[in-house]
Amino acid sequence: MSAEPTRTGEDACEAGAPRKVARVVLLDPEDRILLLHGHEPDDKADDWWFTPGGGLEGAETREEAALRELAEETGITDVDLGPVLWRRRCSFPFAGRRWDQDEWYYLARTTQTATAAQGLTELERRSVAGARWWTCQELTRAHETVYPTRLAELLRTLLDEGPPASPVTLDPEIV
Repeated sequence: MSAEPTRTGEDACEAGAPRKVARVVLLDPEDRILLLHGHEPDDKADDWWFTPGGGLEGAETREEAALRELAEETGITDVDLGPVLWRRRCSFPFAGRRWDQDEWYYLARTTQTATAAQGLTELERRSVAGARWWTCQELTRAHETVYPTRLAELLRTLLDEGPPASPVTLDPEIV
């Protein structure tokens, strides 16, 4: 069973309303993307790679959530947050329940490449195994599960053409 990258947050969706999520497409000076390695809390063999990010807390904006989640999950705070690249609806099982999410993916750049997850929740500590910087070529050749599923193609387009004039709506992913 494969699962979604955004499964590490602990707040449940309200009935009928998708969880609002901010994700970060973080690029370093070499145009490598930072991905986190996640797995089911009780099954490390059921694993995947995903972009940093998570659910909004309280009245924070998606931009605030993106920066907070990035700092908590990676320790990286020196970033230039750019525009929303993509939007996506997804639904997946994780940690014994179904998660329905409305995700916005922000472009961000940093020169800070060392990572240190310092603000993980209890569920994240049980389900996030680490982080890795990937080149677009490595992502294209990867046999691992990566979310969103077309990330290698999306990253190649971003690097070749720059950010879209307005956010691109990706196909929904239901697992």
